[in-house]
Amino acid sequence: MLTIAVVIPTYNRPGRVVDCLRHLEQQSRRPERIVVVDSSSDNRTRDALRAFPDVVYARNPLGRGHTPESRAIGVSLCSEDVIAFLDDDANARTDWLVELVRRYDDATVDGVGGSALNGYPGEREEGIGSIGLLLPDGRLTGFFASDPGRDVDVDHLLGANMSFRRRAIEAVGGIHGGYPGTCLREESDLALRVRQQGGRLVYTPDAIVDHLPGEYAKGKRFDRRYVYFANRNTVVLLGRVYGIGSPIVGRYLGLASREVLDELRRSVRALSSAPRVGATATARTMVGGVTRAAAVAAGVAAGFPAAMTGIRRDRAAMRR
Repeated sequence: MLTIAVVIPTYNRPGRVVDCLRHLEQQSRRPERIVVVDSSSDNRTRDALRAFPDVVYARNPLGRGHTPESRAIGVSLCSEDVIAFLDDDANARTDWLVELVRRYDDATVDGVGGSALNGYPGEREEGIGSIGLLLPDGRLTGFFASDPGRDVDVDHLLGANMSFRRRAIEAVGGIHGGYPGTCLREESDLALRVRQQGGRLVYTPDAIVDHLPGEYAKGKRFDRRYVYFANRNTVVLLGRVYGIGSPIVGRYLGLASREVLDELRRSVRALSSAPRVGATATARTMVGGVTRAAAVAAGVAAGFPAAMTGIRRDRAAMRR
């Protein structure tokens, strides 16, 4: 039987971690090890985990915005065959681990992810044919709540509910840090590198967690900060995995450029509707378009030097 460990990165959400661990206690197949890696600014999480003496507690001194570094710390403390990852706001259903581990009976499988349900109507039917894909223009599809009625091969997995063979993680040089801010794309980095080395990733709708998105450490989902880091981190991801001069990076740059132009055009068009909608609404639309365009452009611009830094760091790590 394969042994399995569960790694949970967390930041300033002790109540969420406790809830997550309570659900792990109800698993029909218990993991051999659970590791919580805490980058919090206080000791509330550490104190809360005293109620779970079998859980390994570790600190990430880097603080907010370093989820992949927390994952790497967790992996370094595990010797099990399979490493599963949960977000602190993801509550695993009873058969979650059973369903994940069952897919590893196929020796060709290097990583398995499952469904993360958000409680939205219709989410099990949405995007059934487009789960976990890397598109030619560099965009990544999600739809990790979908239920296609079968397992499907994918290009990447969702960090809130994913797992890998430990040997597959080691074979690609471990988990890369350097995805700050909202930490977007950090889990895709590992998955795409495994795929690039010929590994196989599988999404199964049967391994389910209820994803109860917790409060952001800073800002809100889809705000301008989110847009900035989505673009920055995507450039970093594509540059590090495929090379900064690769065609997919160029195609993503073209996609981002069109988005910037579309947002600026939207701002200009708002002027023509000013007499009808009023000055306040017009100003709001114009400012929204300009600031979103600025966030996209700034994110892409910041992504290129960050990607080069990451590439140098990755090469140095591989030589060690």
